[in-house]
Amino acid sequence: MRANNVLGLVFANVDDSVLSEVTGVRSMASVPFGGGYRLIDFVLSNMVNAGMTKVGVITNNNYQSLMDHIGGGKPWDLARKNEGLYLLPPFNAQAIDNYNAGRIGALKNIMRFLERSTEEYVLLTDCTYVANLDFNDIFKYHQETEADITILCQKGKLPVLDSVLVVDKRDDERITKLHMGDTSGKKAEYCLKCAVMKKSLLERLVNDAFAKGHSSFEKEVFLKNVSKLKINGYKVDTFCPVIDSLESYYEANFSLLDVNNYKQLFNTERPVYTKVYEDMPVVYGLESCVKASLVADGSVIDGTVENCIIFRDCHIEKGAVVKNSILMPHSFVGENAKLNYCITDKGVSVRSGKNLSGADSFPVYIGKNIHI
Repeated sequence: MRANNVLGLVFANVDDSVLSEVTGVRSMASVPFGGGYRLIDFVLSNMVNAGMTKVGVITNNNYQSLMDHIGGGKPWDLARKNEGLYLLPPFNAQAIDNYNAGRIGALKNIMRFLERSTEEYVLLTDCTYVANLDFNDIFKYHQETEADITILCQKGKLPVLDSVLVVDKRDDERITKLHMGDTSGKKAEYCLKCAVMKKSLLERLVNDAFAKGHSSFEKEVFLKNVSKLKINGYKVDTFCPVIDSLESYYEANFSLLDVNNYKQLFNTERPVYTKVYEDMPVVYGLESCVKASLVADGSVIDGTVENCIIFRDCHIEKGAVVKNSILMPHSFVGENAKLNYCITDKGVSVRSGKNLSGADSFPVYIGKNIHI
């Protein structure tokens, strides 16, 4: 099973509601992460590192930021005359309604794209998890176990996402019993929203479900067919946080301050690619103090920064103290201002002397371009 015989499909908007504070002006796929990346960077990098050459990004709304970021796909070597990266937005009001109804409708919208694609297999994924995965291992597993569908699974606290599937029973590699997860927060083996199957099988399942008026991909493809099809679960055992709320987004970012997690995500053998901005190195003032933080290029630090994720082109003035916070690009913190457990979106300005503080379980979020 060659990776260039696998079509990649990325859902950019399906789970926007779980991070509504940040996705009000962008899609889930383009949410900033880790000081210099977007969530889609990890999915695209996993695909191209495996050798996949054709990827479709299925969008619905708020995709201007995503378009600006991925462009023609050059950072991921997907700017090609043939194949490469395809942005698949809705083309009319009915298409938007279909997407809002669920993954079945979203896939039905791009059925012509699917039918014209020559790849034999399809890998479907969303952007709610962050991981550096070797998809070639997954493709090999899928072929060697002769599965109809291979879905990625991991053990841990159940994420609060729409239609999370929980594995109840296995027969060796094959999943024989599934149920829909709840919001109890208990630990279990659950399915990540990433699966591999033959394109012909996907087309048949989607067309059948759409004709019957169904919208839930998890119910119609997995639950309904768990006894009819051989659905195998590939166990993910590497660093793989799932983002299902503002709190989990905050925790996932700060987990990168653990060196072991950082090394697992930014594996030198499988680089993570992103849009590169030509900028100067970080400038540290004579009175600055920076501890246990990730700071991106282009930032100017004249104050105190502790345990923070600082994106590019941020400015922290003298006397300012920023702790346990995430500052997205172009954030400004004035003299003697204090931030603790805060998330500032792009272009936020906190004027001199202001004091903002949240908690580790409830960080304060400041929306894009707001001035305080």
